Amino acid sequence: MTLSNIILLSWIIFFIGLYGSLTKKSAVLVVISLELMFNAVALNFVSFSRFAPGGLMGLTDVTNVLSGQIMAIFIIAIGAAEAALALSIVIAMYREKNTIEFSETIEIKEKNVD
Repeated sequence: MTLSNIILLSWIIFFIGLYGSLTKKSAVLVVISLELMFNAVALNFVSFSRFAPGGLMGLTDVTNVLSGQIMAIFIIAIGAAEAALALSIVIAMYREKNTIEFSETIEIKEKNVD
């Protein structure tokens, strides 16, 4: 598999996540779509690290060679924290409004213009 194939796969995964986060009304599906986007970015970091020996700066020590994998681990950790926070927001939204649909939870108040 070449770098261009992996980047194409990453773009496809990212845009599926972007489409889902912009079009879905359920908060859980939006969180899942955001996780897809995070994973696509992690895939890019790992693939660039794999196909650029020595890292981005051309150095040969182990730290620069594994820079993509280290960034992917950070992205996974941030994604887990984001999922936990989003789940707590979804639970609070369900307790308050008895639904997890975004379209039903938004209240728009009209201003009286005199």
